[in-house]
Amino acid sequence: DQLDATDYVLRGRASFFGKRPASDAYAERISMFERALALNPQSVDAQTWLAIALAGRALDQLSHSPAADIARAERLITKALAASPRSYFMHFAKGQVLRAQGRCEEAIPEFEMAFALKPSAGIIAVLGECRFFAGSIDEMIPFQERAIHLSPRDPFVGHWYQRIGVAHLLQSRIEEGIVWLNKARTANPGRPAPHAYLAAAYALAGQADHADAELADARKLTADNRYSSIAHLRAAQYWGVPKVRALFEATYYAGLRKAGVPEK
Repeated sequence: DQLDATDYVLRGRASFFGKRPASDAYAERISMFERALALNPQSVDAQTWLAIALAGRALDQLSHSPAADIARAERLITKALAASPRSYFMHFAKGQVLRAQGRCEEAIPEFEMAFALKPSAGIIAVLGECRFFAGSIDEMIPFQERAIHLSPRDPFVGHWYQRIGVAHLLQSRIEEGIVWLNKARTANPGRPAPHAYLAAAYALAGQADHADAELADARKLTADNRYSSIAHLRAAQYWGVPKVRALFEATYYAGLRKAGVPEK
């Protein structure tokens, strides 16, 4: 039987639960959502899932053209939200696009609206991260722990482990950070960010060999050159309000410098 748009959306959604490398999984799900949209250009589900996948690929440092992916995601979710303004999922997707644009303060009310309409572990987790970047530093870990408690086998649990590890690292609890970042890396070894954070943490802990290996993996996995220098890394993504950026400077950037990442 010939597949319709709904079939392709379901196949794309199923790819979130596979064990394929992250870059391959993104390529597969984006292809499925593209096919769905080609069959039914007015499908709100296809528009929304494609927007989430494009924003997610950029957020996970796996897009070769993040600006184009994010711009397209914004167009898609704007159209979908206009058609279905009371859908929790549309507001969640809008929040994800805003996160990818480095607009966490604006993403917070979208996630809060999504959570009010339909509470979920995934919304709690990203809301905690956005509040962290907005300056509520102590909220990162409790929000991720709550998400893990609600959905311990979630396909995005590796992201939640990473955020806990980052919160520990940025507050100079290096050993705790290493434990959680290793859990994040194990949950999804194809994502570059856990490797980069581990490189910094291991360097700060005086474990140079581990730091070298993790930095090499981060550079191999990322779709851009952000780990070639501190300057490129600073420019590649949003690092929060000034007091949060200062924490990254004092720990993450300091660790990467110690691991051998040049300033420029």
